[in-house]
Amino acid sequence: MPKLRLTMACWDYDRTRALMEDRVAIDGIELNYLNLPVEETFFRMLRRHEFDVAELSLSSYTVSLFHEDPPFIAIPIFPSRVFRHSCIYVNRGSGIREPRDLIGKRVGNPEYQMTAAVWIRGILSDEFQVPVSSVIYRTGGEEEPGRPEKLALSLPPEIRIEPIGENKTLSRALETGEIDALYTARAPSTFHRGSGAVRRLFEDYAAVEKDYYLRTKIFPIMHTVAIRRELYNQHPWVAQSLYKAFVAAQREVYLALEDTAALKLMLPWLHEHVSETQRIMGNDFWPYGLSPNMAVLSTFLRYHHEQGLSQRQLTPRELFAPETLESFKI
Repeated sequence: MPKLRLTMACWDYDRTRALMEDRVAIDGIELNYLNLPVEETFFRMLRRHEFDVAELSLSSYTVSLFHEDPPFIAIPIFPSRVFRHSCIYVNRGSGIREPRDLIGKRVGNPEYQMTAAVWIRGILSDEFQVPVSSVIYRTGGEEEPGRPEKLALSLPPEIRIEPIGENKTLSRALETGEIDALYTARAPSTFHRGSGAVRRLFEDYAAVEKDYYLRTKIFPIMHTVAIRRELYNQHPWVAQSLYKAFVAAQREVYLALEDTAALKLMLPWLHEHVSETQRIMGNDFWPYGLSPNMAVLSTFLRYHHEQGLSQRQLTPRELFAPETLESFKI
């Protein structure tokens, strides 16, 4: 019997490369892996449902669950996780020296619903008493003018959002002072190559992020893996087949990081970095599956609801195909 041929869009990650290079077999599936940057994958999957399977923004996926006919169903695989304290940028002339100085300011978000911004707003609220409704959000393209929200939003009136303008970019607006701060996933070009007017809010961000993890045990999830629901309804077994394959591909990376014969990555002190990460976060520092991620997912879903993006607060179990939430035992 021929295998089911599926097309998946996902970026080129170490933890998914074994799937891209066909080194991990997927039960019953022949995979056509499209190596695409995340912005392109998200745009094409959310607007046109172009792929059978795709890496997807956790926030966008959660928003999609409230559609009349939800188009996707996810599996508890998380190809992207990032601590986001490093991703708050401020104009040096804005008067922002500490998080509470953000209150009343004009803050850029490429899209209000983007996962990185959801985490940043939630952390600022929980950790630093900066209410989500206490700033004016300016949205638009970070480096190219004209970026819209990929999904239609219906937000409460206390959330104030104003587009930056069709011919403007957030990166440039931050440098000139038209906006005071920027919450984003990608460092703005004006931070790296600008006039020096843009800096990080948390300049010693690694220490702040480690302290945050030690206190909360939260390693923020950015992306999940979503299947077109129409495909899943026809072949529910694909969810577990894909889940098992992603786990196997990630296991290769864990083993490679332990190999001391040669450096698999161009980081001179790779092994010390791995050892430090394991000391702080444990050996399975990038966990897949529902159970080890209940706290981080519950926190994200609370933030999503508090920020007006979810009509009600979902539970983590509601996000994923039920077939992937349990396994057989012998």
